[in-house]
Amino acid sequence: MPKPTEKAVKLSFEESLEKVVSTENCMGCAACVTMCPLGCLDYLEEKPKLVSKCTACGICAKVCPRYDFLWPAIEKFVFGRERKPEEDFGIYRRIVIAQACDKNILQACQDGGAVTALLTFALENELVDGAIVSGVGEDRPFYPVPKLAATPQMVLECAGTRYSYSPNFLAFREGINQKKKSLAFVGTPCQIHSLRKIEMVPLKKYANSLQLTIGLMCTESFTYEGLMEKHIQKELGINLHDVSKINIKGKILVTTKSGEIKTISLADAKKYTRKGCLPCTDFSAEFADISAGGLGLNGWTFIIIRTEKGEEFFESAERNGLVKTKSVDEEKRAFNLLIKLSKRKRRAPSVST
Repeated sequence: MPKPTEKAVKLSFEESLEKVVSTENCMGCAACVTMCPLGCLDYLEEKPKLVSKCTACGICAKVCPRYDFLWPAIEKFVFGRERKPEEDFGIYRRIVIAQACDKNILQACQDGGAVTALLTFALENELVDGAIVSGVGEDRPFYPVPKLAATPQMVLECAGTRYSYSPNFLAFREGINQKKKSLAFVGTPCQIHSLRKIEMVPLKKYANSLQLTIGLMCTESFTYEGLMEKHIQKELGINLHDVSKINIKGKILVTTKSGEIKTISLADAKKYTRKGCLPCTDFSAEFADISAGGLGLNGWTFIIIRTEKGEEFFESAERNGLVKTKSVDEEKRAFNLLIKLSKRKRRAPSVST
């Protein structure tokens, strides 16, 4: 098992992650805040802040997805080997196009509802006792907040996609505090990176409870103030309480509760990209057990099954009628888009402080 570097072990927050934060390479994932054993970090203004004396235990650096992140070591840890050059979107065991079979899920979901169906299956069959997801805040429409879902109904209430960042590690901490013993974690590629570092250390308190990781394909996330408040509310003149769904299909589609659809070009949306997203080189969550994304599909989810554990979960749900699948050969355009976006992401200016 790969060991943490000496640099990560000896340096304090000020000597290590403060540089990540000050150079705006911090994702704001809150992994460092969650894992700090002394509670000397807090999550303020979407970033970690030092609020009491740091003893330089080095754990914050060990779990940061932007500090000393070694791709080959993570690949060997998760898959037992490194990715081959021709594996454009990472190592995998199976790829399929999937759709939830439950009509209630399909009505609430973003695309094919496969992730919601998998979590529902896992909770109903006690394969996990909680799911870390993002939900919606009560006061700000479409503002993502971390949620610990303990029932299928709670998962259903969190269905859909928000295109601003949710620090799901805060819900992970809540699950551990509630003594949950088997958790599924749904998150962005950077969050999956941190989870694998946590397992490698290992931080057993968290690693032992992690049963399944589902990574969401992600080109970038946008600031809520920019995309939602400035552009959708002010420029498009849409009351955010009237928005029923937001999706990306070559452009951003904003659907209102009355059924009206307004569009935003991706070029216009790019100016609201969170700066912490810019160095990311992982589009398809290459270290997850299962990766999921829309990839231009309507009513279906593109699924990449990467690990043996992910394969067992997915095929059990499939056998039990929670999801149905079709061949990727039927959706060549989506497959080609996966390769295109993965290659584009790999060209981003990766940062490993």
